[in-house]
Parts: sequence; C-alpha cells; structure tokens
Amino acid sequence: MKSTPVISAQHLDIGYREGGNGVKCVHRNLDIALYAGELTCLLGANGAGKSTLLRTLSGSQPPLTGDVWVNGTLLKGLSRHLLSRTIGVVLTDKTAIGGLTVREVVALGRQPHTGFFGRLSAHDREVVDHSLEACGIADKQARYMASLSDGERQKVMIAKALAQECPIVLLDEPTAFLDIVSRIEVMSLLHRIAVEHQRAILLSTHDIEQALVLSDRLWLLSRENGLVTGVTEDLILSGKFDNLFPHTDIHFDPLHGSYYPTVQRRKTIVVECTDETLLHWVVNMLNRNGYGVSFDGKKVAVPLLRVVDKQELLWVEGDSMSTLHSFDELAQFLRGR
Repeated sequence: MKSTPVISAQHLDIGYREGGNGVKCVHRNLDIALYAGELTCLLGANGAGKSTLLRTLSGSQPPLTGDVWVNGTLLKGLSRHLLSRTIGVVLTDKTAIGGLTVREVVALGRQPHTGFFGRLSAHDREVVDHSLEACGIADKQARYMASLSDGERQKVMIAKALAQECPIVLLDEPTAFLDIVSRIEVMSLLHRIAVEHQRAILLSTHDIEQALVLSDRLWLLSRENGLVTGVTEDLILSGKFDNLFPHTDIHFDPLHGSYYPTVQRRKTIVVECTDETLLHWVVNMLNRNGYGVSFDGKKVAVPLLRVVDKQELLWVEGDSMSTLHSFDELAQFLRGR
C-alpha cells in the first residue's frame, strides 16, 4: 500500500522575488513527495537550488507559483506557532551559542511547547533526556557548546530538532566540514531517527557515498533536468546519476556508487583477476595511468596483466613476461613504458 506523503507539491516554481516586480526563477514544475519513516537525501551540484528548495519547503520563503501541502494542510496557512511544531530546521551555519551547555541548547527545542515563559514541565525534561540519549550525547549534556567538536555540535543540533518533536525535519548540509567518522555517525543517526521515530527527514548533502548507503529515497536536483526522485536503488540502476552533474569529464560507477574521472584511454590492456577487491584497485591504477581495460583476451590482442595476488602480478606481452611483486612495482613499470 502506497504511503501518503507528509509534504507534497505539484507544479511548484521556486526562486526569489527581486526588487520591484523582478523574479529569479530557479526551478519550474517540481513535483514533491516526502514520506514519514524515511531518510531522503537531496543531491546536486553547487548552485543547483538545493537550499532554495529547502527554504521553500520549510516555509521560510514562499514559492513563486504553486502550493506546498503539509499533512493535507496548506503550508502558507500554518501559523508560525504550528509551523514550529511541525517542521524542524537544522542549518550548517554556526550560531553564537558557545556559552550554553548541551542540555540548554537541546531544551531550546521545547520552546514551541512551553508557552511564553518557557518553563519546562516534567514531560519536557523527559523529552530532552530522550533526545540526548537518542543522539548519543547524554554524557556530554553538562559541557559547553564551545568545547565540542564539529561532529558533536551537529549531533546537539539534531537532538534539539528531535526535542522539538516535529514530524518533519529538514537539514541543510549537516555533514559539511565533518571528518569521515563524524559524517558516517551523523548520517547513521539521522536514518535511525527517521525509522525508529517515524520522522520524515530530508537533508541536502554532497556526501554521495553515504547518501547511497543510508538514504531510503533520493532527490536529484539539477538545472538541466529539474528534480528526479525515487528509491535509492531504482535511481542508481536507472542511469539518472549520469545526468546529475553537467560535466563530461566525470562518470558515475553504479557498481561502487562513486563518481570517477573519465579515463583518457591512450592504451588498452586485458586483465585477468578472480579477486573482486584486487580487480577494482588494479583497474584503478591502470585507469590512472591511461589504460582502458578489457576482460576478453580473445578479442583484443594487447598486453595481458594476470593478477595472481597482490604480490604476484604477471605482465605478459608477446613472448615476454615480467613479474611484479607489489602495486609500487606495477606503478613504476607503467611509468617506465
């Protein structure tokens, strides 16, 4: 049974209204569907309009034409108070909260629920506790924000959004400037929150590899093709990633889920290797050195590289054979040809 989207829009035009009657349209005719219980990643090149789309869906800027619906209600019809209880927003921008403790920042997420004086009830404090635990930062709740790493601060901001108890959370590049460990931790945390807490989480990111591993659904945004959406594996296998970036010097490898420079094939070589990991890195080195790779020696009469293991690589050319005992030796051999 098909789920009902928590955010939806059809034929949406997004952009900016400039001075006077001027309008800068970034995208036209976008169809939107965001679902609860899923982590959705928004991918695209710089300048593709990702932040503009997130601001439009969060209600911080109006669409040029069309309407955004949130749980069957017009977004523009929601009061500021109700909007703050429905959509949580996490930005990459660093805010001046270094003098607050972790717990104090997370408790700010209860503001839409606490009324004018902001007093926390027993229930509010319980929600804060659960949010700290869910994000794995309960042991840091007494520390000041200024003392945390970038990854820890990002977890605090996610905990704040979780404490807000919004069914929808939008994040603008939450893993920007984080190291690889922190990126994986934050992305894994967001997926777990989406599934376990049945939140609809949408985030923009340039971390394509983690997005492909952890996203339930992808939104691919480009100036040339607009917005293409779908389940992650469907989009990978459909070839849509080939059109995400307007460059001919890179290509998407659906086997490994990564973008690579297009190989300038000045030469061709046949490779024989039964180990998939070894084969990947042998081809990687050959490509970097200008070799296009074939796996059918019957059709291409060129040098043959037979990979026995990482310490026995046999280069066969005509009647001669060279034995190489490491990738270091293979690299030197290739450069000397």
